Amino acid sequence: MPLTFLTADRDLDDQAAEAAPLPHAGADHWRRPYRPGPGRVGAAAVFLLLASFVLLSAVIIVAAGALPAALVCAGVALLIIALAVRFLRVGMWVSAHGLRQVEPLRTTTLRWSEVATVRTVQRPVRWLGLPRTVQGQALVVERRGGGPLRTLVTDHSGDFLGRPEAFERAADVLEAWAAEYRR
Repeated sequence: MPLTFLTADRDLDDQAAEAAPLPHAGADHWRRPYRPGPGRVGAAAVFLLLASFVLLSAVIIVAAGALPAALVCAGVALLIIALAVRFLRVGMWVSAHGLRQVEPLRTTTLRWSEVATVRTVQRPVRWLGLPRTVQGQALVVERRGGGPLRTLVTDHSGDFLGRPEAFERAADVLEAWAAEYRR
């Protein structure tokens, strides 16, 4: 039984594989049109590592016989895991229904009819979300009859720091989705 997925023998230029749609390829599903950056993935991994140590301490506390303290440790570990997963989901998501901006503690969803413009501008942006600002590019989403959304997608954010070509691709894709569905 050949295991071609484990070897380099498979044909990487297979046209049938490229033409096959992905299971989540429908326009009705929410998707982030870019990958999370290595900084964001690394930070989430550190949070998950911390959660594993807290869970290990909960097991040790249960073995010592203090069940209430172990439940507190398990609750803290679950909170850390939830924060790590939420941290990975931060960003702009699109579908045929609209645009969704996921932040660490809240989510804003706009229908395409509520979006006035999606454009890239040159301006001071936050470096990794910290108060320090540097000159950079930001993707600005303006609402019809309202102000702009809080800027999450910048070339100095956790997803695009040191990867300007990835920022350009993501901004182009988000602008294209807006141009296609905002009618």
